[in-house]
Amino acid sequence: MPSREETAYFGAGPAPLPTSVLEKASEVLLNYNNGGIGITEISHRSADATAILEHTKSCLRQLYDIPESKGPDGYEIIFLQGGGSGEFSASVYHMTSLWVGRRQAQIKKSLGEGATDDAVFEQLQQEVKKLRLDYLVTGSWSLKASQEAARLVGAEHVNVATDARKARDGKFGVILSEKEWSLTRNKDDSAMVYFCDNETVDGVEFPSFPSTLADSGYEVVADMSSNFLSRTVDVKKYSAIFGGAQKNVGTAGITIAIIKNSLLPPGAEFPKAETLRKLGLPVGPIVLDWPTIVKNNSLYNTLPIFDVWIAGQVMQGLLDRAADGARIATQQTEAEKKASLIYGVLDKHNSVYQVVPDKSARSRMNICFRIGGAEDRDAKEKAFLSGANERLLLGCKGHRSVGGCRISNYNAVTLQQVEKLVSYLEEFAQKQRVA
Repeated sequence: MPSREETAYFGAGPAPLPTSVLEKASEVLLNYNNGGIGITEISHRSADATAILEHTKSCLRQLYDIPESKGPDGYEIIFLQGGGSGEFSASVYHMTSLWVGRRQAQIKKSLGEGATDDAVFEQLQQEVKKLRLDYLVTGSWSLKASQEAARLVGAEHVNVATDARKARDGKFGVILSEKEWSLTRNKDDSAMVYFCDNETVDGVEFPSFPSTLADSGYEVVADMSSNFLSRTVDVKKYSAIFGGAQKNVGTAGITIAIIKNSLLPPGAEFPKAETLRKLGLPVGPIVLDWPTIVKNNSLYNTLPIFDVWIAGQVMQGLLDRAADGARIATQQTEAEKKASLIYGVLDKHNSVYQVVPDKSARSRMNICFRIGGAEDRDAKEKAFLSGANERLLLGCKGHRSVGGCRISNYNAVTLQQVEKLVSYLEEFAQKQRVA
């Protein structure tokens, strides 16, 4: 039986965790804080659980330099369940309701104090026709998010501002120039602009925050599930950020969301559920309702505190190893170094390996490539994956929807493990050349 030290795992999620965190986890599962019971057995409303929540939030605030102000420019951190896919729905419910609330308030103000509820609703009904949710479709996950929005509010309210498949004969692998994007012309008609910062399936990552959205007035919501805590992020450019924990942060079971206070009560007004129903718009489940989760400190329903504890331990580890208070920049440097080593050998042997995404949009986290041509690809990729497994380089198979090979370069993957993989990539390429 191979040891943990001998094995390198490059799976896309659930992903590897630091061994030191798992060793400590094995202890707290049996006895947490010398309380005589394990961490999965303590009440989510206990003092211990509250301390775990506050520690994890504090670590995240430090790593991302998240403004803590109670004013409109501050941000709340919440923990939910449902993964990134759950937040596809939650973001639609919330941002749509917020848009309606804002438009309703504007109508009341313009009509004056004497306006009847019927008069306000009649005008609101007309205004809702203008409602749009903008999506930047750059891969499988942003496509699913846009499809969920269309399912919930109707396709007529969804504007796909860019679809990367148009540049590649129906396949993903590039991010189209911002000049080609067709965002909703009037930003006040747009409830949000959604994008997936890193596409796990397709190996595409935004190299930086889109300049078109900087100081644009649009509400920007980003899914960072698979590159969370892997590089510096200016949180102040976003209205909301969310991500499932099972890639770079912890175990599957919690989703982390960072939400700007201007999107939340008391500053934000929301319509009654009856109003949304009369307008033909959805009313979301309470467990996905951001204001409810914020109000209850993420404890509206039973939160898996163990998963929050794991995330907190991972974050604390990042803080402890940050050079000179650099927060997440230390991890970014390491991630870029590891990705550079892998892409370097793939590009060196480009007659053997074909990197899937365009160089301008290559992900540092999920490195996708094919081997061979159409006539021998299946056999060569099987041979590569078999050899990788024999060397305990596990999890290198591509997503079932696209095939090929995928190396997930998450934070817990060490430089030494990447170097071992690079040696195998070199060895396999040399054998292919001889053959």
